[in-house]
Amino acid sequence: MCAAALVAWVAIRRLQPGRLTHLTIPALLEVALISGLYSIWRIARQLPFTHEAGAIDRARALDHLQQRLHLPSEIGLQHFAVNHEAIARFINAYYAILHVPALIVFLVWMWICHRDKYPHWRSGLVYVTLGCLIIRFLRVAPPRFVPELGFVDLSDRLGFKVYGKPGTGISDQYAAMPSIHVAWAAVVALGVLCVATGWWRWLVFLHLPITMYVVAATGHHWWFDGAVALLLLWSGLAFDTWWRRRASRPATNSKSSAISAAPSSP
Repeated sequence: MCAAALVAWVAIRRLQPGRLTHLTIPALLEVALISGLYSIWRIARQLPFTHEAGAIDRARALDHLQQRLHLPSEIGLQHFAVNHEAIARFINAYYAILHVPALIVFLVWMWICHRDKYPHWRSGLVYVTLGCLIIRFLRVAPPRFVPELGFVDLSDRLGFKVYGKPGTGISDQYAAMPSIHVAWAAVVALGVLCVATGWWRWLVFLHLPITMYVVAATGHHWWFDGAVALLLLWSGLAFDTWWRRRASRPATNSKSSAISAAPSSP
């Protein structure tokens, strides 16, 4: 898709300037950027880092830390889902299907309806995804890989087969920290909450707590995986705000200096 968007961008640039080119050229650049970054994400997730290398020990340490902090147990959430098949099937489908389409719909909506806010949240998405890629080198296994805790692969049990055996599939299963599902859900939920004004924004915001419940109940992530994702997004948005203010400051100062230096009319 990235290559197709770039080819279309080059072709449309050769047309006479008009309303069509004015609307489509920036849109095609955004499609190329987002699809290119997603391709990099998919490629990076398939790098040969399938070994444990301390991932199980770090997972046990993380579980002990969560217990000391009196966080609710992920295993309790999973047992509830296992005992209610309809809920189990819902959360499996939610985990496997929704995170990418929801993000795409959000980006398109922001581009069409809130163009002025779009760059800030797109940058937040880039920063949080980059942070997730970097932290993945610190190996942390998901709860379902710690045998004494009693977790099951809920997705595999019901036939979704999201990942398959370790070392196969599209994702690195020993890189649970942080949760990209929670990261992207936070971009969608918090972006809509901050930008929209209607009552429906609170319904969209539910996408974040539901995702946090889903990733824990399926046995794919710890609570801290989601917490780190939220911290990365906050940091990325804060950095983007600071950078934009810093970038706009010299232009403002230069304009003020030019006005001050201009000779006054007699």
